[in-house]
Amino acid sequence: MDFQTLCTFDTFKSLCSHYGYGGTLKDVIEQEFTRIKGITYLDHAATTLYPECLLRDYFQDVSRNVYGNPHSHSPSSRLTQDTVDRVRYRVLQHFNATPEEYSVIFTSGCTAALKLVAESFPWRPQTESEAGSHFCYLTDSHTSVVGMRGLCCGRRVVALPVSPQEVENRARTKGEDVTCQTPHLFSYPAQSNFSGRKYPLSLVRGIQTRRLYPACDHQGRWFVLLDAASHVSCSPLNLQECPADFIPISFYKIFGFPTGLGALLVRNDAAGMLKKTYFGGGTAAAYLSGEDYYVQAANISDRFEDGTVSFLDVIALNHGFEALYRITGGMHNIQQHTYGLARYTYMLLSSLCHGNGQPVAQIYTEGQFESPSTQGAIVNFNLKDSHGQIIGYSQVDRMASLYNIHVRTGCFCNTGACQSFLGITNQQMRRNVQAGHVCGDSIDLVDGQPTGSVRVSFGYMSTFEDCQKFLNFVAQCFVEKPVTVDQVRLEKLKTATAASEGLHEDPPINITNGGTVIADERAKPTEASLRGFGHGDSNSHREAYTLTNIYIYPIKSCGAYEVHDWPVGPLGLLYDRSWMVVNGNGVCLSQKREPRLCLVRPQVHRPSNRLLLQASGMDSISVPLENNTQMHTSYRVCQSKVCGDRVETVDCGDEAASWLSDFLGQPCRLIRQSPDFTRDMKKRQSGAATSTSLSLVNEAQYLMINRASVELIQKLMSSRQDDTEGDQVLDTQNVISRFRANLVIAGVEPFVEDNWPHLIIGNTQFLVAGQCGRCQMIGVDQENGTKTKEPLMSLSAYRKGKVTFGVYLTHQLPEGSSKVSVLSAGSLIQPETNSS
Repeated sequence: MDFQTLCTFDTFKSLCSHYGYGGTLKDVIEQEFTRIKGITYLDHAATTLYPECLLRDYFQDVSRNVYGNPHSHSPSSRLTQDTVDRVRYRVLQHFNATPEEYSVIFTSGCTAALKLVAESFPWRPQTESEAGSHFCYLTDSHTSVVGMRGLCCGRRVVALPVSPQEVENRARTKGEDVTCQTPHLFSYPAQSNFSGRKYPLSLVRGIQTRRLYPACDHQGRWFVLLDAASHVSCSPLNLQECPADFIPISFYKIFGFPTGLGALLVRNDAAGMLKKTYFGGGTAAAYLSGEDYYVQAANISDRFEDGTVSFLDVIALNHGFEALYRITGGMHNIQQHTYGLARYTYMLLSSLCHGNGQPVAQIYTEGQFESPSTQGAIVNFNLKDSHGQIIGYSQVDRMASLYNIHVRTGCFCNTGACQSFLGITNQQMRRNVQAGHVCGDSIDLVDGQPTGSVRVSFGYMSTFEDCQKFLNFVAQCFVEKPVTVDQVRLEKLKTATAASEGLHEDPPINITNGGTVIADERAKPTEASLRGFGHGDSNSHREAYTLTNIYIYPIKSCGAYEVHDWPVGPLGLLYDRSWMVVNGNGVCLSQKREPRLCLVRPQVHRPSNRLLLQASGMDSISVPLENNTQMHTSYRVCQSKVCGDRVETVDCGDEAASWLSDFLGQPCRLIRQSPDFTRDMKKRQSGAATSTSLSLVNEAQYLMINRASVELIQKLMSSRQDDTEGDQVLDTQNVISRFRANLVIAGVEPFVEDNWPHLIIGNTQFLVAGQCGRCQMIGVDQENGTKTKEPLMSLSAYRKGKVTFGVYLTHQLPEGSSKVSVLSAGSLIQPETNSS
């Protein structure tokens, strides 16, 4: 049985006893999730997807009813109040609790709920007679939990790098101490958002009763905050069995909609000890403006909901519950379904090997997916090459985008778990920061060691096909052929899980050739053979380096305009990326979201001072090249962002907006950088005398690529032709156009430009400002706007670590010089190498 057979539904069913909801899942996807057709969405731990019926029912509700501010007494306000109260009851019902036991305080999300507890908890400082309050949390906690320690100044904060087993093993029998009422808070994760590990909820009572560590070592009253945000997305939570004092949640993780709404569930017996210093509209029963007199609201929810709750969002929850239960039957069914998908993915991914027998994945988990009571619907991992080296998560993310697979990468706002699983010390974390790595960036490897990982997570509408597409993607893009499977491990996992679930043993999966599954007879080209491409041929030893082509891109992400002799301005090539297209919300459009932008072919006509906009099937129009005083005063000035930078721009008028909107089929505007606005380059090369100003480019003034590098990638694509799924081999000019460079050079060996710190083209000096990291945008064919997986797949196969192609340049004008430089195609290039 080969790998493709293992990825069939029959094999999946033999490994997964619970799938779907009575055979209706396919119909549900077709009816309720049509927008994800062609998309493999595997980031449900971040946010799940909402069904279309939720929106339809919600908008029908708010369009038929008049909902007023619940703080008034009009009929519309009463309707709102009654509906919100109904939703509060339904939230408690969902967690098997009653209004007599718990109250629901609506917040903007789980983080706001955590902050509310931290701000309101009656922390006691340490004194000579009292030890003071303790705040304890497991290191496997979300950033928002760890951040609570910032509001515990002067109190003892304890991070516990211990397992629940150690907590139980260090249990003691403590007599009840009624004299000491010092309040302590223990934050306990129901489920790790990093690995999906579920922590035993039975420990909550043990901590509250001071039988378990560390509560047993400290007198006082212990309260438990159960961080349930990750857990409740796919699993039931029964507050009768786990009576935590505070439970923060975010509803979008359960329903997908609405966002920006969460809740803090508070045990009524614990609510009275929370103290607030601030009070807002609705939280005060009475107060005096001229005296320090304030009476808090009697109702717990009213007491802590400052201002008017987001009542229309709360009303949407009602339809969220209706849709969830109608589609799935309840959280137990969701847990079984999503766990089965995660377990199947874990089993195959952990058994997948390269042709030389080396494992493909390093999976970060405490157990082996034995049971849904100990493991959630999350698989966290890093991929490894055939030599055992980690493949950076940014490379995996970029390749996944080619296949329309949506995953999450990084540390997932859980530094403690990330450090623990990846073996990153505190000292290494500090060094990584010094190397420029911060949360959320794409620096995935520092000194060859990973800074984060890849996470796939499942939701109630996830399907077997999602698993299949993901596993095939890994096998196609990251496994050195032939694909092999560790049969012994697979059988061991299969047997262990079947025993834990009490399942009947399925017939063993017979894998031929001693556990080797041959999925592709053609071996993947070796690194040595790849390096041979482009070396020793006639292009490698030309007598001089030359500039063969110059391109400008007047409108960011639109078509190229080739020039031969062109001025160099203070921001780079004159008019390069001076304009950009924004959508109806003023957000910059790129070919990642709108590949048809490449079919807009702008031309600069300097004699007439006009920029011509051309596209097939459209009449040409033009806009002025220069921002004159009249244009600046009569046209609207607006703000936008480019690569996180705020830029000041000028709108180019209704005619251009209408033209672009008609062609792209969505509301658009054409804007250009304001002449009075200066945007400085973020990355500074050592040795740069002055700061470098930018147009609307992403990172640097110029991008230069090398024809020899293009030819190498072409040869590699040809050798991988069987993997291109019918994509034709691209010619040289097609590949060059995809990399969207300003300057194309010839006469050098592949990628030799990576080692040039400086170069001179003609009479203009340039500084190399770094390599250009590549993404799925190079898969857009600039001639027709279609998407292909090449050349990113071949580039990724060749370039280990970060996938780069081409180098960024900045020009170095003599200080105080006002002379305008001109670049000319055919100019000689004088490089300076690092070895010179």
